[in-house]
Amino acid sequence: MNSGFIQPFFFRFFNKEHFLYKLETKEKVVYLTFDDGPIPEITPDILKILRERDCKATFFCVGDNIRKHPAILEKILHEGHSVGNHTFHHLNGWKTNTRNYVEEVHQCRDYFSTTLFRPPYGKFKLSQYYALRKEYRFILWSLLTRDYSSRVSPKKCLEIAIKHTQPGSIVVFHDNLKAKDKLLYTLPRYLDHFLDKGYRFERIGLDH
Repeated sequence: MNSGFIQPFFFRFFNKEHFLYKLETKEKVVYLTFDDGPIPEITPDILKILRERDCKATFFCVGDNIRKHPAILEKILHEGHSVGNHTFHHLNGWKTNTRNYVEEVHQCRDYFSTTLFRPPYGKFKLSQYYALRKEYRFILWSLLTRDYSSRVSPKKCLEIAIKHTQPGSIVVFHDNLKAKDKLLYTLPRYLDHFLDKGYRFERIGLDH
């Protein structure tokens, strides 16, 4: 597993009511997540791929992108996906004081309502966690596909995604321009691989 900033061992110190990085299940279910959008250059393509396969996902949205592209948010919701807060300007929590960080989260909240939050880069301070945990459940991940990395080829991205997916995995892709080519190559092949094995793809909801 690649948690991005902290090893899963330490996650046990967080209250599961406010913090999630995987779902404990033996069912063949995977939770796809997409960070950083929505943007017109890639999010509609993701929605088309998901729609064609009847798969659901969770989109962690940057508030400024919602401000610029509200119609895409409406489409995400209309097609039955869930959304989460990803701050207004994609802030690195380690480099931001807690007051400003919370204000950024609330500014994003002004554009859509959700109780799910993912800190950009997976980086946050304990003070930020404690300030936000009563409003949001922090959603981290159990698999980072590295679709954003210039060192990872589309084929390698697909290999990483397939190799490390397990029942209950929370998988991170990105709907941003850095990831576009790798994502559009990997996503349909990844979905088809696991659908053929009897898996289903669901959104993260309040009951998880």
